[in-house]
Amino acid sequence: MAETLTITSTSRQEKYVDLIPQLKALLENETDLIANLANTAAALRQTFGFFWVGFYWVKGNELVLAPFQGDIACTRIPFHKGVCGACYTQAQTLIVADVEKFEGHIACSSLSKSEIVVPIIQHKKVIGVLDVDSDVLDDFSDIDKKYLEEICNFLANIIQ
Repeated sequence: MAETLTITSTSRQEKYVDLIPQLKALLENETDLIANLANTAAALRQTFGFFWVGFYWVKGNELVLAPFQGDIACTRIPFHKGVCGACYTQAQTLIVADVEKFEGHIACSSLSKSEIVVPIIQHKKVIGVLDVDSDVLDDFSDIDKKYLEEICNFLANIIQ
């Protein structure tokens, strides 16, 4: 099992293409949820230099902070609040080019400018979300959506 990443590409899409097989190799034989979420957050932040990368997990009637990389974050998010709550409620990926223009945005950090949130769906139910923030406006595209959804689908399939 490789515990270091080798990313030699320069374009965002090529970085995902380099990262995903390495990430899958790292995670596929590990059964611990926390370890897999932590390594996924670290790999994404290390590869792309995103401002914040982390997970929120469904607990009761809210999303609760799970492993992440970055500054201190909001600990609990109601299902109906912010981009993470909207992602949970809609069960679909949301890309927000300017978080200040998203009604109900929760400002865990004033440095966050754009965001992508991807649901993790298991047995047709959202069990958590992957939240990635950038300190650059309009930093996320359909490329990120495609590959982050692939990562989240993989996570959903290996979570027990």
